[in-house]
Amino acid sequence: MERKEFGRYVVADPRICHGKPTFRGTRIMVWQVLEMVAEGVDWDEIVRECHGSITKEAIAETISLAGRVFAKHAHEYVPEPEAA
Repeated sequence: MERKEFGRYVVADPRICHGKPTFRGTRIMVWQVLEMVAEGVDWDEIVRECHGSITKEAIAETISLAGRVFAKHAHEYVPEPEAA
């Protein structure tokens, strides 16, 4: 696997965090920040907890990317209706 760039802030590099998507120049994994957002953590608090290594713009990009992935793949996870 080669390094992949998903936007300005998100990359997946096989040499960093086993190729999981991270924020450029960090070892902060995208899923961790998305979970914080889902838990209602204020974006300014997320930036502080990440010691300023990411920005609110980077958080917004991850949400946008996650939304596109969800829209493209949601049908794969929708359970089939049960037979009556």
